[in-house]
Amino acid sequence: MADKKENNKPLLPNKPPRGNYQVWVILATLAVIFVVFYMQTVSGLKKIDQEELFQMVKSGDVSKITLLSKAGYVEVTLKKDAVENAKYKGRLNNSAWNNNNSGPHFTVDVVDPYGFQRDYNDFLKTEKISGKQRPEYDLDKSDSYVSQIVYWGLLFLLLFGFWMLMKRMTGGGGPGGQIFNIGKSKAALFDAENKVKITFSDVAGLDEAKEEIKEIVDFLKNPSKFTKLGGKIPKGALLVGPPGTGKTLLAKAVAGEAGVPFFSLSGSDFVEMFVGVGAARVRDLFKQAKEKAPCIVFIDEIDAIGRSRGRGQLPGANDERENTLNSLLVEMDGFATDSGVIILAATNRPDVLDSALLRPGRFDRQISIDKPDIVGREAIFKVHLKPIKLDPSVDPKKLSAQTPGFAGAEIANVCNEAALIAARRDKKAVDMQDFQDAIDRVIGGLEKKNKIISPEEKKIVAFHEAGHAVAGWFLEHADPLVKVSIVPRGVAALGYAQYLPKEQFLYQTEQLLDEMCMAFGGRAAEDIVFGKISTGALSDLERITKLAYSIVSVYGMNPKIGNISFYDSKANDYSFQKPYSDATAERIDQEVKNIIDEAYDRTKKLLTLHREYLDIIAKELLEKEILFQADLERLIGKRPFERQTTYQQFTNGSGKYEKKQHEQEQPGVDPTPTLEGEKPEEQAS
Repeated sequence: MADKKENNKPLLPNKPPRGNYQVWVILATLAVIFVVFYMQTVSGLKKIDQEELFQMVKSGDVSKITLLSKAGYVEVTLKKDAVENAKYKGRLNNSAWNNNNSGPHFTVDVVDPYGFQRDYNDFLKTEKISGKQRPEYDLDKSDSYVSQIVYWGLLFLLLFGFWMLMKRMTGGGGPGGQIFNIGKSKAALFDAENKVKITFSDVAGLDEAKEEIKEIVDFLKNPSKFTKLGGKIPKGALLVGPPGTGKTLLAKAVAGEAGVPFFSLSGSDFVEMFVGVGAARVRDLFKQAKEKAPCIVFIDEIDAIGRSRGRGQLPGANDERENTLNSLLVEMDGFATDSGVIILAATNRPDVLDSALLRPGRFDRQISIDKPDIVGREAIFKVHLKPIKLDPSVDPKKLSAQTPGFAGAEIANVCNEAALIAARRDKKAVDMQDFQDAIDRVIGGLEKKNKIISPEEKKIVAFHEAGHAVAGWFLEHADPLVKVSIVPRGVAALGYAQYLPKEQFLYQTEQLLDEMCMAFGGRAAEDIVFGKISTGALSDLERITKLAYSIVSVYGMNPKIGNISFYDSKANDYSFQKPYSDATAERIDQEVKNIIDEAYDRTKKLLTLHREYLDIIAKELLEKEILFQADLERLIGKRPFERQTTYQQFTNGSGKYEKKQHEQEQPGVDPTPTLEGEKPEEQAS
């Protein structure tokens, strides 16, 4: 119990707060500069009396006389040839401070400035000194004070700028943000005083990952349960998954469930412009963690410092990131297994991490967090729908079926967009139509209601989308169409079609070829109807080309190339060498062209056979702008292929929801945008 109380104390409680050393450093620097400046400008000049000055003027050795009445002395500047004269040179060289040949060289103390000016004028008249022999005379050089003010002002501005720069680089005020604490860790500490309130109940759709991570929580809560059987507490766990899948949220839930101190920081917090700062922060982080043990240290985006060593480094160059990684490796392997410090890290790029960082003993577990399936999406929808005032018609099951491929962050965005759309329409509750519009908004972009489109372009878009609809309708392995629209959305998309794909992980050759034919539907329809083609099929052609090259060179589905894959999952993105010869590259290009040509010819024949349906759907699109699956069944009959969707399988395959789905005109999700401007990743099934 005593140890537990000790762990709840604030971090490093026995050490007094550090003073603000920056202010003292700046004041000391100013004092040194002031002393040096004063000694150089005043004490560094040889003093002479008034009679000696007049003799120097009479000899023609003086170039300039400056009377500083407020300072109470006169500055004397010699001519250049006089400075080299033996009688002055020795005296000037004996000065420890004055090495400036341009002057001033001597000073004369005066008690009464006006008396000196009177005596000087009488001397000039008596000796009849005039012309070039007469030195330049400044009655009162008040501008010298202005120049000094400007000089000191610039100096203060320079010091203030330096101070602000150091304060900004070291993270602001406080003991951890001072210039002398730049090597301190920037980790945010969550302990008993500011506990994380997120728990596992707030994390949905990650059941397998939560099972893995719950064991770590049990280790921290009741270590004897495992250690009595000879088990050791794991040192670390690496959360790996695409962006938005909930890696950081899961780490926060671990902190909330475990009830132990939780250090949270990003991999970029170790990176600094000063050499050695990253390694110092790593050491300081683990020092604090050991003092607060048992605890959890969470490093988000660890790939910022954990990249493989030796990549892209210039010969002889110092790599601060590698030094930081080396320090991290030593610290993770250096503390004992019973110290109670567990490291959690998250990244969406595990392929770039150093192999020494991934080995057991540092990260004993790698927990994969993938995009949720239909069951996981339903659970995530239920979590995000809690704070929203919903209409009784809203069904999380149907929403999860309409959002295949969505991550948790995208689902949260859909729920928020639906609430905003309902509020914009002054509704008292959010209904299914708002969610359907929100899904369209997230996938296709903002609806462009005021976009001006000529009748000719609108007709091309209508036949383009009708071509996609008809081609997909009569292809056996194509995903069932749910919605086709010619309403402009996004940056440049003038229309799009949405499909409800079946969630699967393996695709056969016939399925990929049917998908290519369905994507060719728009281009083929334009060719058949108008005898011309447009630029509207850009995103379709991009998708088709990538798919064809994947069939030949990645999946080994081409009989002429054979069962060969040239895909290297560990290769970096900047490889300039192909893993095959030029002759093989030529064969790959030829086979890709043959596949694409065959798919296009097949699509044209299919649309030519069903030309009447093409005209019917295009005409209906021009009138209504949006058609759903029920409209297509009304216009061209039922689809000749019976295949249950994922949603029907999710509801025990009864098919009783199919009619309701059509009556409510629910859009599917996985879109096949058919005009220029859509992102490729939004097209993938």
